[in-house]
Amino acid sequence: MRGMKSRLLTRREMDDLITKPDLPSLIADLENTPYREYIIGAKGRLDGILCIEAALRDNFTNTFRKVQDFVRQEEAERYIVIFLHRWDVQNIKTILRGKNIHVTSEEIASCLVPAGEMDEATLNELLKQPDVRAVVDLLATWKIPYARPLTRAYPEFLKTKDLAVLECALDRYYYDDALASVNSPGYNNQIIQDILRLEVDVINIKTVLRMVRDRVDPEEARRYLIGGGRVFDERKLGSMLCLSSIEDVVKTLANTPYRFLADLPESSIRSQKISIIEKELERFLIRKGVGAFRLEPLSVASVIGYFWAKYNEVTNIRVISRCKTADVSPDILKEELVYV
Repeated sequence: MRGMKSRLLTRREMDDLITKPDLPSLIADLENTPYREYIIGAKGRLDGILCIEAALRDNFTNTFRKVQDFVRQEEAERYIVIFLHRWDVQNIKTILRGKNIHVTSEEIASCLVPAGEMDEATLNELLKQPDVRAVVDLLATWKIPYARPLTRAYPEFLKTKDLAVLECALDRYYYDDALASVNSPGYNNQIIQDILRLEVDVINIKTVLRMVRDRVDPEEARRYLIGGGRVFDERKLGSMLCLSSIEDVVKTLANTPYRFLADLPESSIRSQKISIIEKELERFLIRKGVGAFRLEPLSVASVIGYFWAKYNEVTNIRVISRCKTADVSPDILKEELVYV
């Protein structure tokens, strides 16, 4: 794992990518990195940002398949399976979102990352379905576990027309299942539990921020919370939902690991711009994940640290490529990246 980590791009290499004036020069520069073979493969069939997206997607998928192959039958495989399931959930959400707003299958497909247990052929069949209901029905026909929470939540989705109902059901199922798989004593299980519970906290804080901003009734808002967090139980989250402003929520976090949010500009908090707060929460989560490298090197911590570092690298390159199409200045672009 540490050998693979050494092949990740350095901060200097990432900054070099930022200075490229356009997409062709960015693609040319990526050919001088470990992404070379994937860029060359994608160039044969795609141009511009689609070429970069396809190369990153293929590299990301193959990297995790490689890791899975050399840790089979070891305890670390449990975390890899949990991590890969995350992409199954993300891909299902992406397909549901696309079908809900009637986006073309081609557009949806460009946003998928077939790194989970659902391979490209499975995802393509889901893409062929005409609407949200058909996607859920096909998952149920295939007896894919994610169909259960979606089927249970579907009647409520029909009433509310709010896709968040289905997405929350998926998240709740994923984290309940993941935490249950590592609930026995042991150093490795504890490390995995800690990062999962941290993720649940971050998701719940984001939910609270949106609900308070939109003045959703606290009782109604509770339905969108997920259990299993490290810092916030149902009672604490419920009291936060009753607050009157984003500013009050941030103040409530002063005595928690999320006190860093109080350092954000007051103007952005007062203006209810939760996207800025969400960005900081993402940075916090990524740094905590990558920070696992500092734990016991012969434990699952190395796998966790590498996965988060790789995820962050791919995310940063995607941000750079998209900003190049929008002619964003290098200084502003740097602010959008997470350096670890």
